[in-house]
Amino acid sequence: MKKTERLHHMLRFINQKQHFTLPELMQEFHISKRTALRDIASLEEMGAPIYVEYGRYGGYRLLQQMQLPPISFNTDELHALYFAMQALRSFSSLPFQTTFDSVHQKFMAALSDKQRDNIHNMQQRITFKHTEQIKDSSHLELLLMAAVQQQVIQMTYSDNGPRIIQPIALYASKGYWYCQAYDLKKEAYRVFRCDRIITALLTEIEPVKQIANLHAEHLHALWKPSEQAISFQCKISEAGMELFRQNHFPSMHLEEQHGMQMLVGTYEPHELDFIVSYLAGYGTSIQIVTPDTLKESLRQHYLHLLSQV
Repeated sequence: MKKTERLHHMLRFINQKQHFTLPELMQEFHISKRTALRDIASLEEMGAPIYVEYGRYGGYRLLQQMQLPPISFNTDELHALYFAMQALRSFSSLPFQTTFDSVHQKFMAALSDKQRDNIHNMQQRITFKHTEQIKDSSHLELLLMAAVQQQVIQMTYSDNGPRIIQPIALYASKGYWYCQAYDLKKEAYRVFRCDRIITALLTEIEPVKQIANLHAEHLHALWKPSEQAISFQCKISEAGMELFRQNHFPSMHLEEQHGMQMLVGTYEPHELDFIVSYLAGYGTSIQIVTPDTLKESLRQHYLHLLSQV
């Protein structure tokens, strides 16, 4: 990192912390003590109101918040930002009041002619294949804000009537938006397809605090099948395990049994068609062990497909 660029990052770092020490500066920017001291002197010359605090808990303190200079990006950062934006292109619905086109136009207008030419040349050499969003989802912004602000909403989901849920996180996969949430009436973690949410309204219901504080990567630990859930087990090959890693759900996991890899999980009775369609996608890389009803349903699924050939 060049010194000018490092000083800009350093200004933002100390403006946020207000109080900092030399070791913190050295660790944050991977610089020596001598370089850190020189950088502090340079910041003071730029007008940063920094003073030294002596004693056991001493260090440096900023006298007041500074007016920071506009953020500047180097060429590599601009390219990274541009191609990161391409992920928005495939979504007709976003959890923000914006579209890819509006972001793209503003971004390109802020570039120099040379930078625009560089991006145009790169576009000829690199492409991103995204799954197009299949159905619009009208309540993404409300769901996201409810998750961020730890609020409970009442929603109408598909044909299943009203539900009281506490949204936890949103994610997009294979052309659909999903909402990971806690169902307060069922006292269970659930995943909802956002395009199937017909209505959604904020409520004054108290959120479940231990749910609100969970990180997104820990959400699957909340999954609990209902009392009516049906267990299934399938033998799975290496190729099947690769497919599983690309697409799976909280109600299933891989485990080893007697030296054999297995796909095990549960499905609700009303999810039979869904689980049959999902397992059919594995082709010959899985073999259903139990239950027999699932074996027969998958067999009928294949027979129906053959009848259409």
